[in-house]
Amino acid sequence: MARILLAVTNDIVTDQRVHKITRSLIARGHSIKILGRKRKNSPDIKKTSFDTLRFKLLINSGPLFYAAFNFRLFLYLLFTRFTVIVSNDLDTLPACFLAAKIRRKTVVYDSHEYFTEVPELVGRKFVKWIWTKIESLILPRIKYAYTVCDSLAEIYHQKYGINMKVIRNVPLLNVESGDAGINLRKNNERIILYQGMLNMGRGLENVIRAIPFLSNVRLVLIGDGDIADSLKVLVISQNLESRIDFYGRIPADRLKNLTAQADLGISLEENMGLNYYYALPNKLFDYIQANIPVLVSDFPEMSKIVRTYNIGLTAIEQDPKKLAEIISDMLSDKIRIVQWKNNLQNAAKELCWENEEKKLNEFYQEVIAASIF
Repeated sequence: MARILLAVTNDIVTDQRVHKITRSLIARGHSIKILGRKRKNSPDIKKTSFDTLRFKLLINSGPLFYAAFNFRLFLYLLFTRFTVIVSNDLDTLPACFLAAKIRRKTVVYDSHEYFTEVPELVGRKFVKWIWTKIESLILPRIKYAYTVCDSLAEIYHQKYGINMKVIRNVPLLNVESGDAGINLRKNNERIILYQGMLNMGRGLENVIRAIPFLSNVRLVLIGDGDIADSLKVLVISQNLESRIDFYGRIPADRLKNLTAQADLGISLEENMGLNYYYALPNKLFDYIQANIPVLVSDFPEMSKIVRTYNIGLTAIEQDPKKLAEIISDMLSDKIRIVQWKNNLQNAAKELCWENEEKKLNEFYQEVIAASIF
């Protein structure tokens, strides 16, 4: 049995990927602790089978936050017992890598996204240069790493010569969802659903502006993020309060029940950097498990899934009126809806954590064997 620590910069509560990986490792007999941060509005963590520690910081945004978090994390790792430290994304890697080197322990890198190409860094040359420098200094020295899709694995291999495994962030196939106590369909409308972070570049403004061109349709947004308030202001300015609902963050154990109520799931990211272009969002797989057809951006990884399994459509359009036309056609095409739903059942059986977990276990079996012996 190994003592494995996982480091994240979020508050742990809704990080489904980390939760799934943690439970899989515990099932293999390992001792797990997740290290994150606690903000003023962070929900309490429900009692689980793994330990957690959330650092409270005086600074919670900007470059000083990342410096402060890594300093606190580094100090903690210097004086605590562990066999393996898992760095989730580049913003935890400096502390994890340095502490592992000093302690002569194993560091694993889990890249959830193309961090140096996130929209928040596009146009911020100096900040992007810092993160790129950190990445270029550390990643060539990382022996054990995995990421969420083939495109990112290939990019990192070309840039740094490292061989990343691919472990996709797919949901469990057989998981019971608690009743969320919410009926999304208020007036027998068809439901368009977006679930995930409400951040820039997700195409949400365009979808909101598309709603006036659609009849008998309600847009539901589940999640929170940096632009949540500005989206609500946009809804009010368009007089769409009666047709668009914001539900904020919903715990994972209640989310599937809500997702399954929708008629169409959307993931219409804009091309705001390579991170979005090569994205394979969690929400796409959540829609698949909930058996709802999808409309996604025509980007490499998302379109490959949609076309391989024929479970919806892809779009390059961001114009609200044209988006509305695509959505209207999808919702009214009864023959294709039946076909999509049949295909979704097959896709769900393949794109599930029960299958992906096998690769994860093989990966950590190698890591732990090399770390202990």
